[in-house]
Amino acid sequence: MTAFPSSAWQLGRQVRYQLLVFVRSPIAVFFTLALPLLMLVLFNALFGDELVGPPPGWPMSQFYTASLAVFSAVSATFTNLANVVPIRREEGVLKRWRSTPLRPWLYIAGAIGSSVIVAAVAVVIMITLGVVAYDLALDAAKVPAAVLTFFVGVGAFAALGMAVAAVVSNPEAAPAVANGIILPLAFVSDVFIQIDDPPRWIEVVGDLFPLKPFVQAFQATFNPGVEPPAFEWGKLGFIALWGLVGLVVALRWFKWEPSTRVRRRRRRPAAEVV
Repeated sequence: MTAFPSSAWQLGRQVRYQLLVFVRSPIAVFFTLALPLLMLVLFNALFGDELVGPPPGWPMSQFYTASLAVFSAVSATFTNLANVVPIRREEGVLKRWRSTPLRPWLYIAGAIGSSVIVAAVAVVIMITLGVVAYDLALDAAKVPAAVLTFFVGVGAFAALGMAVAAVVSNPEAAPAVANGIILPLAFVSDVFIQIDDPPRWIEVVGDLFPLKPFVQAFQATFNPGVEPPAFEWGKLGFIALWGLVGLVVALRWFKWEPSTRVRRRRRRPAAEVV
């Protein structure tokens, strides 16, 4: 009798399947991987010669490399999951998955695992471009802090993406909700610009949500003005707390069944909306 494959093997197969779905969707690849790179080149062409932070300052080109690396990671996890899962639910894909012999958690873990891998690839590409083109400094003593910050951040935003997918029943509304959350926050969270003396309300809004501490904690691991090992424990704890909230919401309200009767229509790839 053939032994049933282990959970680890099944999870690996699910992650591979989700990655294949992603790479076969040019729109998803463009918005998750290519667009942040284009933004990095454009922003540095416009503002790359400026300095940010206290004297002697930090080159803006390096600032953008770290901040847009985080933005890529958040797009790969939070935005992708919040967009894709409601579409698959409404098309009945989640319902069919749940009826198979595989345990349901493997499908969800496969989607999350693939999004984390895409996020890691996006960050590596961004950092590589920063090192090659913009003289981004890599300090070996700060690498553990960078790795830990990455995993805490993408874990939290993956949980928050699943939370949004759980509470948004209309797949057409999911992209508007996800982008309506993350894009405004990016402007007040040191992603696209750093405001030296922001209005108090902008500072408060940025501090209330996890994107700004994720960006700042990751930037600290590349900022030459920050001494190693550059662990930002307070910010990491705050990000993890938000991730826990997202996990609780996702577990409490996640649904496998479509909210309405699925009409017969030509199916589109589940990952085409980012």
